Amino acid sequence: MGLQVCAIDAERHRRFLLETAAAGRPCHVSFLQSPAWGRVKSAWRPESLGWYAGSDLVGTALVLHRQLLGRRSLAYIPEGPTVDWFGSGRDAATWLRPIIAYLRGRGVFSVKLGPKVVARRLSAATVKAGMADGAATTFVDVPGDADDEAYRLVEELEALGWRRHGSSDHGIVDVQPRHFVEIPLRGRSSADVFARFNAQWRRNVRLADRAGVKVWQASIEDLPVFHAMYLETAERDRFLPRPLSYFRRMFDEFDGVRLYLAGAEGIPSAAATMVRFGGRAWYGYGASSNERRELRAPTALQWQMIQDCLEDGLDWYDLRGVGETLDPEHPMFGLLRFKIGTGGDLVEYPGEYDLALNRPLAAALRIYLLLR
Repeated sequence: MGLQVCAIDAERHRRFLLETAAAGRPCHVSFLQSPAWGRVKSAWRPESLGWYAGSDLVGTALVLHRQLLGRRSLAYIPEGPTVDWFGSGRDAATWLRPIIAYLRGRGVFSVKLGPKVVARRLSAATVKAGMADGAATTFVDVPGDADDEAYRLVEELEALGWRRHGSSDHGIVDVQPRHFVEIPLRGRSSADVFARFNAQWRRNVRLADRAGVKVWQASIEDLPVFHAMYLETAERDRFLPRPLSYFRRMFDEFDGVRLYLAGAEGIPSAAATMVRFGGRAWYGYGASSNERRELRAPTALQWQMIQDCLEDGLDWYDLRGVGETLDPEHPMFGLLRFKIGTGGDLVEYPGEYDLALNRPLAAALRIYLLLR
C-alpha cells in the first residue's frame, strides 16, 4: 500500500510525536519538529503534514515555508521528518515522493530536510583521545560506532538527487549542526553522571558551591535579565543575537521551555534556557556576565539542569551542537572541550540535504545566501 501525504492539525501532530517518543520507535523525535516550534519561527509559515498508510498515521513533518520569490517558497523540515525510514519494508523514495509531490503542488522550489538517524556515536573518551592526537583534524579521523541504516539513507537520498551544500570550515555549517553532545540519563544516578565529568568540570562545580553560587528556575518575567546577559555574551563571542521578542514567543508557545539563572548573593551571572519534549531535554541558549567569572556559575547552572532532568525521569540531556573540528586553534574547539567534559557521547547525524524542485531558482538562492 502506498503512502499518502496530507495536512494534519497541530494537536494530532503533537500526539503522534509524543506517542512515538514514548514507544521508543526508531525515528528520533526532535522538539524542532513540534508544531509549537513552528509558531515560534515567526518569519516562516508552519505546516503540519502527515503520512498515512490507509487510515493509519505513520509519519509526520513540521514544514517551515519561507516565501522568497513571488508566490514561490523554500520548504524546510528541521531535524525531521519523523518517520521510520526503513520500517515495514519501506525506503527513502517511499516516504519522499508523496511529500515532494505535495510541496511541488504548493509552489515550493526547494526543500531542505535533516534526518535524525544516528550515523555514528563516539564516547567522550574516544573524542578526548582524538583531541589529543595531533594527526586528527576532524571527527572523520576518529573511529566510532557506525550505523548502516544512516549510510543507506544517505546513499538513497543522493540517488534521488538530494545534496548537501555545507562549507568546509569545520564549524557548524548547516542550519542545524551534524554533531551533538548527549548525556544518557536513563537508569543513572546523580553520582553516576557526576563521576563521568572530567576533572575540570568536577573542580568547577565544587568551586561554585564553595563560592555560594545558587541556581534557580526563573520565569518569563525574568527574561530581560537573561537577555541582557545574552547580549553581553553575543558581543564578547561575536555572534548575532536574537531579540527579546524571540524568547518571549518561546515561552508563550512552547510549554516545555524553562529558564535558569545562577549567581551568588542573589545576583545572576549566568543564565540558560532548556527545552523539554518527549522524554528528552535540550540545552537551548546560554549567557554569562563578564563580571565574577571566577564563580564558575555556568558550570553550576548546567549541573543543576542535569540534576533536574534526572529527578524528573528524562532519558537524555542534549547539549546541542558542536563543530566537527579537532584543531585547538579553531574558534569552535573551546565549545567542544566544554561540552565533551560532561562525559557525554558525541553523536553524528547525516546532516541537512537539499532537493531543487526548480533548479534555476534554487541555484539563485544558494548564490544569494553565499553573498549575503
